[in-house]
Amino acid sequence: MTSTHGTPAGTAHHAGSVAGHLAAVTHLLAPLAAESRVEIVPLSEALGRALVHGFLAPLSLPPFANSQMDGYAVRSADIPDGGADLRIMPPVPAGSSPQPLQPGTAAPIMTGAMIPAGADAVVPIEKAVPSHFLEPGQDARVTLPATAPGTYVRAAGSDIAMGERALAAGTCLGPAQLGLLAALGLAEVEVYRAVTVLLVTTGDEVVAPGRPLPEGKIFDSNGTLLEAAMKQAGLSVRRAGISTDNPAELQALLRTESPHVDLIVTTGGVSKGAYEVVRQAMADQPVEFLHVAMQPGGPQGIGTFDGVPFLGFPGNPVSCLVSFEMFLRPALSALLGAPAPRLPLRARLAKPLTSPGQKHQVRRGSLQPDGTVRLEGGESSHLMHALAGSNVLVHVPVGVTELAAGDEVEVWML
Repeated sequence: MTSTHGTPAGTAHHAGSVAGHLAAVTHLLAPLAAESRVEIVPLSEALGRALVHGFLAPLSLPPFANSQMDGYAVRSADIPDGGADLRIMPPVPAGSSPQPLQPGTAAPIMTGAMIPAGADAVVPIEKAVPSHFLEPGQDARVTLPATAPGTYVRAAGSDIAMGERALAAGTCLGPAQLGLLAALGLAEVEVYRAVTVLLVTTGDEVVAPGRPLPEGKIFDSNGTLLEAAMKQAGLSVRRAGISTDNPAELQALLRTESPHVDLIVTTGGVSKGAYEVVRQAMADQPVEFLHVAMQPGGPQGIGTFDGVPFLGFPGNPVSCLVSFEMFLRPALSALLGAPAPRLPLRARLAKPLTSPGQKHQVRRGSLQPDGTVRLEGGESSHLMHALAGSNVLVHVPVGVTELAAGDEVEVWML
């Protein structure tokens, strides 16, 4: 079970807790849900966005009674238990407005076509004798078995009736929801403007992929990892390259880019070491650096830079992705309805695990077809290969130190 903000059940609510930090992130980003950020877009541009306002169906679906099968539209009262021979009326193709059905007749009808007035059932073509359509004419007749009223008829409003709530405010628009909007005749929809994020990777030790790798350096995986996660969640990402460990250079970069974005996210430079560039660059800003009781991803930064919301994630790749999944993604889900919250499931551990009792541990795992979850890699926050082989996050709440094979855990589908 999850709380209203999507934090796993069992997380303590106090300063430094996962739930407490998520609440702080949600509060920081609350202005992103302002009416001034609402825009109207065509359905083709609304995938992954969320409805600002719920709305009622402007018409019924289906808008008229129609046939569920290719067959014959009939009056059920015209056919006794032993069946009947009925004269064939002109056919009813889909999209046509048929003439009323005369007593003692049957109208060939196609799937989706409007049920003629007077008809109350459809007999599938394979149950007719002959079991193929005939050309209508004076002597054209078909033998049909008895059928109950309503058989193979899709009643008007059987999906949704005019005036019923179609979608609630905050609904994340996927293919099915957009299909419903189109079926109801809507060509455009009111959604929140996509959040634009400035993503900055920091560190003198970090080199962009594709360049030579000097001794002692590492390739930047955080930028690609977080940009992909953010784009998948519907955010618009602005990359500013890799910042050096010079605080003045980082400040200058942020001042240049921040007027064009809704949120700043940095990776690295938020711990208590001697060269934590993000901490140094934020010295004159209302930014707090704290340690959340979570493993990995404990060190976090939160505040504003020149009035722009700021989040500082740790530098290890797994830590920064877990930070995104635990704080930024659920905060946006709660405020804007998009991205859709991660689906929480219960699974049984394939093997035992241990966890620090004072921290909420987030492990990576693979959910198996038999309902068990296999842990991928260990607790360390640098294990990118293990992360790449995972399809769930495994949650071990505060206060739990050991779990045995077969014990249940909460997992979030990735």
